[in-house]
Amino acid sequence: MSRTGNDCTKRAVVLLSGGLDSATTLAIAVQQGFECFCISFDYGQKHVTEIQFAERLAQQIGASEHTIVRIDISSFGGSALTDQSIDVPENIENDGIPVTYVPARNSIFLSYALGYAEVLHAHDIFIGINAVDYSGYPDCRPEFVKAFEIMANLATKIGVEGEPVRIQTPLIDLTKESIIRRGLSLGLDYRNTVSCYQLDEDGHACGACDSCRIRRRGFELAGVQDPTLYA
Repeated sequence: MSRTGNDCTKRAVVLLSGGLDSATTLAIAVQQGFECFCISFDYGQKHVTEIQFAERLAQQIGASEHTIVRIDISSFGGSALTDQSIDVPENIENDGIPVTYVPARNSIFLSYALGYAEVLHAHDIFIGINAVDYSGYPDCRPEFVKAFEIMANLATKIGVEGEPVRIQTPLIDLTKESIIRRGLSLGLDYRNTVSCYQLDEDGHACGACDSCRIRRRGFELAGVQDPTLYA
């Protein structure tokens, strides 16, 4: 298989973190007939064990390739997910943008995905961001996605030559309950996903961070047993 050929293969780059949302997004892209090239990031996050989940998911769901990109967002800190001096908050309701927000993370991730898409001659990038049941991050909003897509098609050869890139966000307006139901309808086994910000080396979730609580509540509302392994 050529990764740079100009064939008519329907290709997509899918951002895959190992979490519930990105796994569901990958399953949706596969169902829609895309040949999926997954990209995951080891970016200095404390919960780096999630990469192991992403590797397994890419294989199980049917990605053609899975690339792990190593960058060091932790070098400038500023987030509880990357800065060792900032604790991940537990069992609190966040007011405003929480300290778990990683500065410019989705802008960075999508920029890498955009470069990968150009090499592949892929015109679709899938990202599992959500603007309903989420932590209030500014780079999970539809306005951000729309602006990035405009920029992407101004900044790339394929965009300038009239082959625009689309940023696909199939979960953007779904509740966590709806996301879980959609994934189950596609045959996803959510035991193979993880959402925790404080994941231990054995893949056990803390059950107390914001991401764990949103995930657990989603399973409750869906009327489905939460398969997460908690510490």
